[in-house]
Amino acid sequence: MATYTKKKKKKERSVERGRIYIQSTFNNTIITVTDEKGGVISWTSSGACGFKGARKSTPYAAQIACKAAIDKAKETGLSAVDVLVSGVGTGRESAVRAINGTNLTVYSIRDITPIAHNGCRPKKVRRV
Repeated sequence: MATYTKKKKKKERSVERGRIYIQSTFNNTIITVTDEKGGVISWTSSGACGFKGARKSTPYAAQIACKAAIDKAKETGLSAVDVLVSGVGTGRESAVRAINGTNLTVYSIRDITPIAHNGCRPKKVRRV
């Protein structure tokens, strides 16, 4: 006879203030909503919202993904956020605009895109 273990219930937590991380690449936009300590409340991406191929990288797809992530996070009582934007994709601006239309209080918007300070040596020039 097999023994069964009880599944743990998810803790119902209430978060009033959090952070929204927007990672925008040339191919996709990933939105992550966390609490102040960095624990993930909800996340989604353009691909997870049903966009495929070249449509994943569009501003409209980023807007839909941002609204979906915020709607999931609002169930925990989220009301105020700090926004951190990373990357160089086309979905940056529209994702931030989507946050504006969701009745969340935005305290700050920061760009945390990493900038190289003369890192690795480039490949040698190809001669044909």
